[in-house]
Amino acid sequence: MFSRILVANRGEIALRIIRACRELGVEVVAVYSEADRDAAYLKLADQAICIGPAAASESYLNIPRIISAAEVADVQAIHPGFGFLSENAHFADVCRSCKIEFIGPSVESMKMLGSKLASKELAKQCKVPLTPGSDGPIQTEKEAVDVAKKIGYPVIIKASAGGGGRGMRVAHNEITLKSSLNAARAEAEAAFKDATVFIEKYHEEPRHVEVQILGDKHGHVVHLFERDCSIQRRHQKLVEESPCPVIDEATRQELCESAVRLAKAAGYYSAATVEFVMDKQKKFYFLEVNTRIQVEHPVTESITGQDLIQWQLRIAAGEKLDISQKDIRINGASIECRINAEDPDRNFAPSPGLLEEFAPPGGPGVRLDTHAYQGYRIGPNYDSMIGKLIVHRPTRDQAIATMRRALDEFRAGPVKTTIPLHRFIMNSRDFRESRVDTGWIERTRRAP
Repeated sequence: MFSRILVANRGEIALRIIRACRELGVEVVAVYSEADRDAAYLKLADQAICIGPAAASESYLNIPRIISAAEVADVQAIHPGFGFLSENAHFADVCRSCKIEFIGPSVESMKMLGSKLASKELAKQCKVPLTPGSDGPIQTEKEAVDVAKKIGYPVIIKASAGGGGRGMRVAHNEITLKSSLNAARAEAEAAFKDATVFIEKYHEEPRHVEVQILGDKHGHVVHLFERDCSIQRRHQKLVEESPCPVIDEATRQELCESAVRLAKAAGYYSAATVEFVMDKQKKFYFLEVNTRIQVEHPVTESITGQDLIQWQLRIAAGEKLDISQKDIRINGASIECRINAEDPDRNFAPSPGLLEEFAPPGGPGVRLDTHAYQGYRIGPNYDSMIGKLIVHRPTRDQAIATMRRALDEFRAGPVKTTIPLHRFIMNSRDFRESRVDTGWIERTRRAP
């Protein structure tokens, strides 16, 4: 095991990694921007180093400054968390070229799975179900029209290097397809410096289901079952739960085994999430791979009893997975609500400001991953998530009841948060009876 690592991130995930390291006896160096100078979790680190001003491009995305901090602090490894540089293959390559281990997968795996087109081709070779679509990048309007005619409308244009809904456009006819193609390319170029797009059949009212996997450097790969992340707004997840409440055991086994086959074929090690879309007939189709720890990893930890962050550290240090697939079982049900400083009644507009009140919930089955506290100032510089409220109970109905109670206890203000929206979701009959999909929020939400 490493003796000292650097955490190249901020907020609740930085705190989560620091805690995991503490339990493993690993020293932690935290980096921070000037905007995060007063972050409370910095006091839990063994050393804290300022790496620049508030702008992410000058701090958390600035590779030379992070590497300089790592060298000054004499660390053996860097954990990137999620977001920022976590899926940047160049950063991973730079770390290792400087004799600093990147706590994540190999550069080759990141590049292969980070490209939607390359990962689709690998999935095809592994006999993982794929949504009908173009065989490669779309170069011309004529190619786009020909593919759409072959697979049928509606279709969706996707950025090969994309994520978070950027570079995506849905087209229901040829006119919309032609007008959307250039817009999707421009958005992809602006967001990812890569204008490559492709086309797939668009699944109407689908569910989003993903599989958590772990692989070590010795060729062993296991899955930790699936999560349902269907409650979304503009392709951004709001609520995640595990296990998925609408699939049977046969489908679960097929889904999870598909994810393991893909990870093995990529020579993957560390934690990753293989994402799928599921249609109304409960048939699943490969979507993409996230080569990092996910925001929603706590629900998987809850139902399996496995610490995914500690496993990332142990795998990066060269340890073998000492768990077999038969050792991993589903225990109960877990739900996570992302608590964001946003106003759902104003189209989720960010709501920065001082948290004059912050009284988190507690009690049996409740976990809160947050870096916030009373008196904490939510700035405008970064992601608006201030915490993740997680519950774990023996059954899904009990988990919903506990989440409702916890949300009612939660006090955070005067900034606007998504807590009222989550109360609306938990009280919804559609959610309780699992009649939701990725477009449910846009179709049905009224003022909470």
